[in-house]
Amino acid sequence: MSAPAAPETLEPPAPATAATDGAVAIKGRSPWEIVRARLTRDKITMTALVFSMLFVLIAILSPLMVKLGWLKPDQTNTELVQGLGSLPEGFAGGMSLQHWLGVEPGTGRDLFSRIITGITTSLTVALIATLISVLLGTTLGIISGFSKGRLDWFISRFLDLVLSFPSTLMLLSLGPVLVSRIAAIMGISSADNKAKIAFMALVLGFFGFPFFARIIRGQVLSLREREFVEAARSLGARSGRIYGKELLPHLWAPILVYTTLILPANIAAEAALGFLGVGINPPTASLGAILNDSVAYAIPDPAYFIFPGLTVFFIVLSFNLLGDGLRDALDPKSGRS
Repeated sequence: MSAPAAPETLEPPAPATAATDGAVAIKGRSPWEIVRARLTRDKITMTALVFSMLFVLIAILSPLMVKLGWLKPDQTNTELVQGLGSLPEGFAGGMSLQHWLGVEPGTGRDLFSRIITGITTSLTVALIATLISVLLGTTLGIISGFSKGRLDWFISRFLDLVLSFPSTLMLLSLGPVLVSRIAAIMGISSADNKAKIAFMALVLGFFGFPFFARIIRGQVLSLREREFVEAARSLGARSGRIYGKELLPHLWAPILVYTTLILPANIAAEAALGFLGVGINPPTASLGAILNDSVAYAIPDPAYFIFPGLTVFFIVLSFNLLGDGLRDALDPKSGRS
C-alpha cells in the first residue's frame, strides 16, 4: 500500500509587474496635473503667459528703475525737438541709442521711459479695479446663488440696477466730485494722481462686478443641491462655513478665468479714459494719456502714436489669450488627449 501523497502547499502568487506581463502601469492624475498638461501643450497660451508675466514684472520694477536713474520719464530734452513745430529731429521721432523709441514732440521726454512707467500706472488701476470686481462679485454671487427668496431677489435686482448705468458716462460725470472727496479722505490734494488712480479703480471695479456676480451665481445654483453641501447642512454647518469651505473651493476655476478676462478690459478702459482726457494728470505717464497726446502728431510723427498703441494692443492681447487658454484648460468637457 503506497504512502499518501503529501498535501500541496499553496504559495502566494508573485505580484504582477509591468515587466512580466507586458502591461503598462496606469497612474491617476490630479485635476491640477491635467490642467498643467493642457496648458503646456498650448503654445499660444504659454506665450501669452510669458508676455503677461513680463508686463507685470515691468510694472513692478519700473519705479525702482526710475529711482536708480535707468528711466527718466520726466526729464525734458528740448535740444532734440528744435525742428518745425517742435517735432523730434532724426529718424522715427528721434530714435537713437540713448532714446530707443524716440522722444516726445514739444518736450523731448524719452518715449521708452514714458511707456514703461505708463504700464505701471495702467496696470495698477486695472489690477485694483479687477480685485474689487472679483471680491464684490464672488461675495454677492455666492450669497445670491445659495440663498432663496427675497435675498436672492434683492441682490439680483441690485445687479440689474448697476448694469443699467453706463460706466463711461458715470466716470466722466462723477470725476470732479468723487476725486475731491477721495482726496479729502486720503488727506491729499485733489490734483494728486493717487486720488485719480483710486477714483478710476473704484468706479471701474464697481461697475464691473455685476457680470462676475452673475457668473458665480449661476455656478452656485448648480452646486447648492450637491451631496457635500447637503451633508454640511445636515451636520449643522453655518452659512459662512458653507460659503468658504464648501462652495468657494469649487469656484476657483471661473474666478481665475474671469479675472484674466476682465483685467485687459480694465486696461483698455483706463487707456480710453486717458484718451478722453479724464485720466491721470500730467506729467505722470499712463498709456491712455500718452495716446491722447500722440493723436495730434499721428501724421507728422507716427512713431509717437504707433509705439504706445502697440503696447496697449500687446498687453490686452496677451491677457485675453491667457484667459481663453485657461478657460479651455479648466473646462472639464474639453478633450483630454
